[in-house]
Amino acid sequence: MGFIKVKFGVFNPLSPTKITEVEGIVDTGAIYSVIPRRRLEELGVKPIERRRFRAFGGYVERDISEVGMEIMGRRRTVTVIMGEDEDQIILGITALESFGLEVDPIKGTLKEAELPLLIIPSLC
Repeated sequence: MGFIKVKFGVFNPLSPTKITEVEGIVDTGAIYSVIPRRRLEELGVKPIERRRFRAFGGYVERDISEVGMEIMGRRRTVTVIMGEDEDQIILGITALESFGLEVDPIKGTLKEAELPLLIIPSLC
């Protein structure tokens, strides 16, 4: 299976009518999604925290923020890394889980996930 690329919308949750479309690679090994800082700043998105990440054979620091995303007609707010110019746009696993989506490796697309609900039998 090769890379799965998807187009999705990104918006500032404080101004949800202005949306920009990006195309990125789905990476189920990445916790957070990565969106270019300049695209987020154009939407008025501000960083909320700086974190250290393993990347490029070492460590890098990047700002993170909360943004709105639109995928398959649904909208959610997710944590993203504010990427630098050399960073690939990534749709990470926390975004997929928030939307209830998973990778369909046969079709090379996203699909509705079969979500389990943990039910603990009552202890009588």
